[in-house]
Amino acid sequence: MNASICIATAVALAVQAAVGLSAARAGDPPAVQRQVVLKEDVSWAGHEGVMVKVELPPGAAEGYHTHPAEVFFFVTEGAVEQEVAGKPTVTLHAGDVIHIPPDTVHQATNKGAVPARFAVVFVAEKGKPLTVPAK
Repeated sequence: MNASICIATAVALAVQAAVGLSAARAGDPPAVQRQVVLKEDVSWAGHEGVMVKVELPPGAAEGYHTHPAEVFFFVTEGAVEQEVAGKPTVTLHAGDVIHIPPDTVHQATNKGAVPARFAVVFVAEKGKPLTVPAK
């Protein structure tokens, strides 16, 4: 086999591998983006206040989880379907708010065509992870 055929074959295989990798990535679920914008001690002993900006892309779900915290969130853009254990599922739109008690299993899902954004305030126990996947 001559050198030009070997090079052409190698290039074709590299392109095929790159296309396969991007196709695999395209099938991955969209990722939730979180940004802590404030974290400070509060007057309640052993607790801190944490404020987080969250973006949930279209088709994304947070996954069922809990928080060792009182959670208050305000939808600023888009809409989310909010599931909270023991309560009916609701759709929250921009301007809507919700409270989630500590250690309550819940999940937000964006079934819309635009990103959903919300501001979340936690009054959390210090030293514990802010989010815990549900069992």
